[in-house]
This record gives sequence, C-alpha cells and structure tokens, in this order.
Amino acid sequence: MDGDQSAVKPRQLLSVGDGIVLICGMVIGAGIFKAPSIVAGNTSSGTEFILAWVFGGLVSLCGALVYAELSSRYPETGGEYAFLSRGLGRGVGFVFAWSRMSVIQTGAIAAVAFVFGDYASEMLRLGDKSPAIYAAIAVVALTALNVVGTLESKTLQKGMQYLLFAGLAFIAVAGLVAGSPGKPATPSPQASFGLAMIFVLLTYGGWNEAAYLGGEVRDARRNMMRILIGGILTVTVLYILVNLGYLAALGLGGMKESKAVAADVMRVVVGEKAVVLLSLIVCLASLTTMNAAIFTGARTTYAMGQDFRFFARFGAWREAGSTPANALLLQGAICLLLVAASSVTPDGFTAMVAYTSPVFWTFFLLTAVTLFIFRTRTGERPAFRVPLYPVIPLAFLAACLYMLYSSINYVRFAVEFGVPVLAGLAIMAAGIPLYFFVRGK
Repeated sequence: MDGDQSAVKPRQLLSVGDGIVLICGMVIGAGIFKAPSIVAGNTSSGTEFILAWVFGGLVSLCGALVYAELSSRYPETGGEYAFLSRGLGRGVGFVFAWSRMSVIQTGAIAAVAFVFGDYASEMLRLGDKSPAIYAAIAVVALTALNVVGTLESKTLQKGMQYLLFAGLAFIAVAGLVAGSPGKPATPSPQASFGLAMIFVLLTYGGWNEAAYLGGEVRDARRNMMRILIGGILTVTVLYILVNLGYLAALGLGGMKESKAVAADVMRVVVGEKAVVLLSLIVCLASLTTMNAAIFTGARTTYAMGQDFRFFARFGAWREAGSTPANALLLQGAICLLLVAASSVTPDGFTAMVAYTSPVFWTFFLLTAVTLFIFRTRTGERPAFRVPLYPVIPLAFLAACLYMLYSSINYVRFAVEFGVPVLAGLAIMAAGIPLYFFVRGK
C-alpha cells in the first residue's frame, strides 16, 4: 500500500503567484468582521491595537515556515495527525484526532456559525436568541448538503472570495476617507494583550493548511518561502488597512461596543442600506468558511474511523453522493450541541473561541516540538527546510506557549467564559483513557 502511494506524486503546477492567492483565500475569512471588536476591548490604545495585528502576522509567518518543513517531510499524509503520530507516538495522534473531532474543528464551525448569526440578525432578528437560531440553521443546512453529496463549486468559492476581498477593501477605504475621531476607549480592568492575541491569531487561522501546498509548488525548495512570505504579508497588510478603517470610523471605544463592527462602519460611513448589503456579504462569506470546515473536518473523523475499529461506524463511506455521511452527521450533532451550550453565554462566538483555544494551542505547541524531533533523526533531506533554524522554530514555540497560557487565562480575566475553557480541556484529557480503551478493540 505504501509503495503504491509513494509511486503517485502530486504534479508541481503551482507558481509563486498561484500559491500567494491560495494562501490569501485560505486565511482570510469571516473572522475579520467579528474579532476586531474583541481585540479592541483588550487593548489600551489604537497603536497597541494595530501592533497586535502586526505581531499576529509575524507569528503566523514563523508557524507557516515550520509547517512547510513538516509537510515537505510527509507530504502524502494527514497533517498534524501524521506529524504527531510519527514524532510523539500513536497515542498523541489519537488524542489530537479525538480533540479535533470534539473540540477544535466543531468549535471552529460553531464559532463561524455565530458570526453568520450576528450579521444575519442585522437584517432580520429572530428574537432574543437570534444569532444562535441562525447558527443552528446554518449548521443543519450545510451538514445536510454535504451528506447529500453536494460538491463544492470552485467557481462559487472563488467568486465568494473576490466578494470578500472587495468588501474588505471598500471598508478600509471608506473608513479611512470618511473617518471621524470616533468614540474614545474606556480602559477595562479585564483587558489583556494575551486575550487580544487569541482573537488576532484566530483571524489569521488557515496558514497551517496553506503549508500543505509544498508537493504541488514548482521548485518548492526555492519558491515555498516566497509563497509563504508573500501570502502572509499580503494578508497582514490587508488586515492592518481594514482595522485602520474600523478605527477611523468608530474609534477604539466604538469598536469595543460593536457586535457587528463592519456593519457599524457602513452605518456611519454610507447609511443603513449599505449595512444590509455588507451583512449579506459577511453571511455568504461565513457560510463559505463553514462549508469548507465541515467538509474537511468530517474527513478527519472518517480517517480515525479507518484507523480505530471502535470508531469504524464513522469510517464508513456513503456511495451515493460519495460522502462520509456518518462522520458528517456526528460532526453536525456535536456542532449543534456547542451552539446550544453557547447560546446561554454573553457571546456565542467568544464562548467557542474560549472552548477551542487551549486545545488548539496545545497541539500547535506539540506539533512545533515534532520539528526538533525530526531534525535529530537521520533520513532524506526534505524539499524545504526552515531558514534560520533553530531561531524561527523556537520563536514559534515560544509564541505557542504564550498563547496556551493566555487561552487558559480566560478563567481569570473572563469568568463568564471559564466553563468553556475547562470543558475543552476536560474533553481533550478524556481522549487519553479513551485511547487505552479503544486501541485493543
């Protein structure tokens, strides 16, 4: 089997420009319409607010370079699941797959669903729990479409991405040109730069997927770094411009109080009619992001079902429509439970970020460790190696440690979100005894 897989290699068709466009598409999503208001609430000035986004770009670049080397070592396998299994053992790989199924991916889907809910509620409210109702509807509808076997349309995905870019560019220009002094920020005793960075780096999320382009890039040894640097710099510049537009139109205080910051900018700059159009664009962008996450997340659960007999039911493939239907249904059910649980918190999006972040950063940290382990082993030199080793991997490792600490610190700085933090960690920990139970099954 391994011999057959190694005989088939991806074709190296991607140019540097292709790679940069793909990275921008993978990273830029609905989070930029929601996270900035929370970041504003955890920074003390406009300068600190913008520096948070610059720092986020640097951390993302370091991480992308680390992942590029890891994926060039094992381009044919399944990302973090493979890196952790090969570097730290099959048990760690299992706990990651379990956590991705129950916390990381499902929590991310639920978080984006709440972004959809917040902006859909700008157009038509469905009562006090309107964002949660819309979030649940989106989860059910997109899960059903994937179960039936609706194929993702590349044309639709590209079209939505161009709409998203156009919307962001318009916000940046409109906010900067028509900006006013805005509302000054009132310092919050609960503000924390670490908490701000959690939401900044959430918005930069996706570069870990982008690093898997290595096997399809022309002259990867030379061009992979150009693609990663070019792509993440492009995203960073766009994010900084958009946030400068937010600041110019609303001020740090106005951003902090906003539930739908992009809509509020349009309300100030253009008027109520533009709010409806922008809210529609954000809703469509959120659905696009959710659909991609639902599609890929179910494939991880399916793979775990293939590797562990205990989960074999979820490793079944539905011939009609060619989908992992059982894995999709399980994932959808978990997402609905998370949406329901988050609906009783002050903000569903923030609750889901609190739930996923400690687990997410735990495995990012462990994945960074595997690079040092692989470097000590003899074997074939990978097509791409991290420059300035070990400085860049150590910088990323330090950032992961800081983010793990900051995400757990939710319990101290945001007591209302302490339960999601502890719940995510407890479910991750439950994967340890579960592994010993299922490995012999």
